[in-house]
Amino acid sequence: MPVPNPLAIAAAVFLLLPVATFAAEPVPSNLQQARQEGALQTALALNRLLNPFKIEVRVQGATAHLQGQVENEVERELAEQVALATLGIEKVQNDLQVNAELVEQALERRAYAQRLEDATLAAIIRARLLWSTHTQAAPIEVESREGVVTLRGQVSSAEAKELAGVLATSTEGVFLVNNLISLNAADMAKLRKEQQEIRSDPQLSDAWINDKVQTSFMYSRNLDGPNIKVTTQEGVVRLSGEVVSSEQKTIAVEVARQIRGVRGVDADMLKVASKVQG
Repeated sequence: MPVPNPLAIAAAVFLLLPVATFAAEPVPSNLQQARQEGALQTALALNRLLNPFKIEVRVQGATAHLQGQVENEVERELAEQVALATLGIEKVQNDLQVNAELVEQALERRAYAQRLEDATLAAIIRARLLWSTHTQAAPIEVESREGVVTLRGQVSSAEAKELAGVLATSTEGVFLVNNLISLNAADMAKLRKEQQEIRSDPQLSDAWINDKVQTSFMYSRNLDGPNIKVTTQEGVVRLSGEVVSSEQKTIAVEVARQIRGVRGVDADMLKVASKVQG
């Protein structure tokens, strides 16, 4: 058996060394940094004080670099705190400049953000009206301006008008509701017939009902949605979990009851929290 040439072995090891070293290196952190930059940019954009300003973000290792302009020192410090609260960021190089003349631009962007918020709020209310047995067939217009909601249209009963107002008023973010919905006697019989057909619609699955009940809880300012568990079987909604008061339990039952396709609500397992004695 021939003896291996030591020089050949050394040459082979030398040629393979860069490949082995490269394979042993950790995965480049570019992707992680991009994720952190995206998370920080999103957090700044979602902050109501900071979203009117153009803030550039760059992440190197555990350090975030902030550049751009804000209106005052309070906003400059807030941007730094938002960055430090982002997962993986341990240090901030805050190069933001304070420019008091940005007030006009900030007002314009805040007005734009408010229009988007109003559009979202109106869409949430329209969806809740669509999910409700009493209002889904009614042509109700929803308008929101700075959290003041106006309802217009016609419904078949005073109950439907009242429920539309309750759904709008109880939606998170609404400050005031102008309920201008009118009753049209000529359409009442037709709408009642349509609503009866909707109640017996076999296409409304338990999964659909369950989702709409849970989402309605999340949108309601009067309820702690995540603490209420919902299960639905053959149109019967069962609520469990815990609420802080008997009033909340009553509201939860009523919110669930008005969802289309619901045949009954069982809230026996929805407990009212006991008060802690001080």
